[in-house]
Amino acid sequence: MKKTFKFYTAMLLAKCANKTLRLMKRNASYFPGNLALKICPNFLEQVEKPKIIIGVTGTNGKTTVSNMINDILEDNGYKVINNRYGSNMNTGIAASFVANNTISGKNRNDIAVFEMDERSTIHIFKYITPTYLICNNLSRDSIKRNANTAFISGIINNAVPRSTVIITNGDDPICVNLAENNKKVYYGIDRLDSDTEKCENIVQDMVLCPKCGTKLEYEYYRYHHVGKMHCPNCDFKTPQKDYEIVNIDYDSKQITIRDSAKNSEYKYPMIADGIINIYNMLSAITALKQIGISDEKINNSLKKIKIVDTRFMVDEVGGKKIVLHLAKGQNPIACSRVFDYVRKQPERKTIILFLDDLHEKNETITWFYDTDYEFLNGDNVEQIIVSGKRSKDTVVRLLMAGIPKDKIFADRDEAEAVRKYFKPQNIDSVYVLYDLYSIKARDAVHKEVREILEKKAEEKK
Repeated sequence: MKKTFKFYTAMLLAKCANKTLRLMKRNASYFPGNLALKICPNFLEQVEKPKIIIGVTGTNGKTTVSNMINDILEDNGYKVINNRYGSNMNTGIAASFVANNTISGKNRNDIAVFEMDERSTIHIFKYITPTYLICNNLSRDSIKRNANTAFISGIINNAVPRSTVIITNGDDPICVNLAENNKKVYYGIDRLDSDTEKCENIVQDMVLCPKCGTKLEYEYYRYHHVGKMHCPNCDFKTPQKDYEIVNIDYDSKQITIRDSAKNSEYKYPMIADGIINIYNMLSAITALKQIGISDEKINNSLKKIKIVDTRFMVDEVGGKKIVLHLAKGQNPIACSRVFDYVRKQPERKTIILFLDDLHEKNETITWFYDTDYEFLNGDNVEQIIVSGKRSKDTVVRLLMAGIPKDKIFADRDEAEAVRKYFKPQNIDSVYVLYDLYSIKARDAVHKEVREILEKKAEEKK
């Protein structure tokens, strides 16, 4: 498309804004893009783009998947434009082009990898056609922001370009139902020992067939609506996978993926052992193989990668493990997955919980009652320490989950709650579960836990 005077003006002023913000050591991931779009509303249409564009959307895992793809591509010598440190809306993507393209709008990169907010796809896809669009999962999210899955999947369906190849989770029937007329590449995980014949969760976002309305029948459930299903009345069912994990070896920390087109299997290192992160890893590998990156190159790069510390980190003091695990507030499925992960760890533990959404100051707590707090009711849980502005509401929910009152301790201040109540004598590990916008509180809690454990270790000497 021919570039207009407005485009050149937008790029020039946005680049000046970008440079100024950088000199001030400020985040330039939003404002330059917002400025460019205000001056030139179709800025994203006119800016030159790489030949290959990978979009990553879905309810959970967008940041992890896009960062993983980006890291592996860069490790293999590709020049990548991305919104790793910025907004996943159209303004953030515009800011990425401002930072990476020349002042005339010329592209200097081999490939683009963009995390895309589900609701923003309707604005992004007007001007950008992804070569591939990854959708790792779709489930209920913040009631205030994302309503329900039918609303979100409807936005994506109405926005996605016909030529975009959809890379999606074949174990998630809501994802399977996306973009009916687009080419699809499916990935998934073969039946696991932990799969169940009945759904263990409070929430199941897809119960009825999206084509004929008949109740779906499941061979097994993995979690919520994810598993192997079929409609007894029409042809809607879990599809054959193009890439499928056929073995998860937790001892050697390896996964084995079958490539159906090549009729071959290949082992990869397992970055994290939670099922959500295994799906994240599988979706990234699928996308990389689609653009021609070899198994060997992906494997070598994966060995250098770990989940970013703001989302998952393991520490150890005096022989006791500290696990810091993000559990996104206002998101019942993400929290339930983390609670499930914690309950399946066999050691004796203390759980420290603060999931207030400090960013939005949201008064809605209905998501508490969609979240499986019952998973925290285990005999090997010694204490649950709750803090934050919503600590009293959380205590009520824990009591409703059947957790004994004498195991629950609460204080509004996160660090103070640890100082007052944390008793490490009879435990092997501590799980600190926190919201995305509670990183400072997480660090303060981590510090307090470390100091208490260090003191106990010194006393034993």
